Amino acid sequence: MKVSHSGIPGVVIFEPTPIRDNRGFFTRILDVQVLADAGIDPHSFKQENQSRSRRGGIRGLHGRIAPNGEAKLARCARGAVLDVVLDARPDSPTFGTVETFVLDDVDHRQVYVPGGCLHGYQVLSEDADFCYRTDVFYGPGEVAVNPLDPELAVPWHEPFGELSERDLASPSWREFARDQLGVEL
Repeated sequence: MKVSHSGIPGVVIFEPTPIRDNRGFFTRILDVQVLADAGIDPHSFKQENQSRSRRGGIRGLHGRIAPNGEAKLARCARGAVLDVVLDARPDSPTFGTVETFVLDDVDHRQVYVPGGCLHGYQVLSEDADFCYRTDVFYGPGEVAVNPLDPELAVPWHEPFGELSERDLASPSWREFARDQLGVEL
């Protein structure tokens, strides 16, 4: 499995090498030694979630901020998504940076999102099953930024599909940074 790092500190990309034949494919989804070698405690994950969404649908940008940040290991089990990470850690050299990754059921790439970053995705295929492990149980404390905030300049694909009322009502990045993080942009 190939391991690489993105431009945002702590974001790690895992790229397996699927074995393909006339029956289909086989690929490794989880390897605790590969995670440990990348500096991620494989035993820290407490919950695994799956969602199914339709083309164009956007979920996010969600997460938990320090000191109780939420790390995620995300993948697309069926279809394809544009995965988005926003560094919301004020002490990070890439604070406010957005990075995107295509996750799909062909390459089986996974992205590790460290605690303190916000995360979301948009479905690029007809529909997609998105799976992610978290190191925190779901509950109160999740925060969100409006994924369509023009200041973030997330390269979403158009036309947009469904977005939740909660996501659309979430604050802009500037409002979030000021009100949740105490940072003026």
